[in-house]
Formats: sequence, structure tokens, C-alpha cells
Amino acid sequence: MMKDSQFNALESLLTRIVDTLDSNAGRGDIYKPSDWGEATAWLWQSNNMSLKPVYTTDSIPLDLLIGVDDQAKTLTDNTIQFAKGYSANNALLWGARGTGKSSLIKAIHNNLDKDPKLPLHLIEIYREDLKTLSALLDILRSEPEIRFILYCDDLSFDEYDSSYKSLKAVLDGGIEGRPDNVIIYATSNRRHLLPRNMIENERSTAIHKSESTEEKVSLSDRFGLWLGFYNCDQAAYLDMVRGYAKHYKLTFKDKEALEWAVTRGNRSGRVAYQFIQHVAGQQGKSL
Repeated sequence: MMKDSQFNALESLLTRIVDTLDSNAGRGDIYKPSDWGEATAWLWQSNNMSLKPVYTTDSIPLDLLIGVDDQAKTLTDNTIQFAKGYSANNALLWGARGTGKSSLIKAIHNNLDKDPKLPLHLIEIYREDLKTLSALLDILRSEPEIRFILYCDDLSFDEYDSSYKSLKAVLDGGIEGRPDNVIIYATSNRRHLLPRNMIENERSTAIHKSESTEEKVSLSDRFGLWLGFYNCDQAAYLDMVRGYAKHYKLTFKDKEALEWAVTRGNRSGRVAYQFIQHVAGQQGKSL
């Protein structure tokens, strides 16, 4: 009869085999854009292994992102270093929902995109498509003169989800690794990307418990920059609303903005922007 340790070792081996087969099955041809000048933002489509141009991104102006000044400066400096061809770190933006993580990445790209001396392309890849990450990197690696931010929003992994291994190999440790012209920015609500019960489950079933847990936690450690985002207080929330209102030439009452936040159950940049969208509609305007 097979011992538990032998069963766990066999299960781990079979999982790796299945992951390898899944990542290569049906890969077929890989298509890269015929004209990179068509756009500077792209969406990776794993179903046909191609990049779809995004002509207009829903980017909020960088100066309207209030309450994240330190995070904005750190990420902007890192991005400029990368765009100039210097060393820079992959970045993990983690924290509460609606606090400006993805908005900051898009705003920085949009801001730098205006400078012809810093050509920079933004490519979004969905978490569920990470198993095809190597195919995308093959395209980007073949364009060494172009700098790419590879962006993955709301990155997290559930139990039995092994796609994190593809990302982990690229971040650090894989044979090919990350091309010099690619940097990875990801957002997540979890600091360690994996739920606690998943880490605990690995600890309880692994042959070498500490090593298995370390493999899970070390995924987030492979990002050189960790930037935390937090829900704001009432004063900061009102500052956000006022900033949006001034920019879009709208009027509102503080009481209305606070009541809006109460109905949403929290105060954040997203809630502030949603309130401004509501006000703009009421005043016959479009953002």
C-alpha cells in the first residue's frame, strides 16, 4: 500500500506534468502586431495568441489620484528608470479594493506616453491567461527596442490553482526569465497573493512542510517593489471628491458625498469617482 508521503510526491509530479501539458496544448501559431505604432496599449488574447490594440484606456489623470502621493512617486520613478533602459523592479500594488492601484498604473503609463523620448507600451494579461505567459514573452522578447509594462489586475490564486508557477518562473528563477525590455506590474487585494487556507493546506500535506509554504509565500517576495494602498478617512475622501469636481467643473454638497459613501459601505477613490459620475449625470454632463 502506498504511504502518504509517496502519494503526495506522486501527486506533485503529476500536477507538474499536467501544468506543462496545459501550458503548451493548442498553442499553435503566435501572432505579433504588424505595426507597433498602431497603439501603445494592448490586451493579450490567449484564445488566438495575439495582441489586441487598445486605442483609448480609461485612465484617470495622475494629478487627480489623491492620497497616494508616495506610491505614485515611487512607481513613477521606477517606471521612468525602466523606460530609459535602466534597472528597475517588478511591482506589486496590494491593498483594499478601489484605492487606486490599477488607476495608478494606467495613469503613469498615460502620463509617460506623452513623452516621445520615453516610448512605453502597456500590455494587460488576465490572471487566467498566465499559463500562456511564455508565448506572450516570446513576442515581446523579439522587440528589444520597445519597452513593455506587463500588467495583471486583481492578481490572486485560489486553492488548486497552479498558474502562479508560470508567473513565478518569469519573475525570478526560470531558464529564460523576464526579457530586459519587460517589467511586470500587478495589483492584488492580498499581500501574499494566496489565501491563508491555501498556504495552510500546503503545510499540512507537504512532504517538507516549510519548503512548500515558502514556495507559496515567496511568489510575492519576487516583486522588488511592494506598494500598500489603504482605505481613506473622511477628510481624504472629500478631498478626492473635490478634486474630481474641480477638474470636471461640477458642484456638490459634502453631505451628499458622505451619504453616497455610507450607502457603499466604505470611503475610497473608486467610491469618490462613482459619486462624481452620479453628479455629472444629474448635471447633464459626461466625464
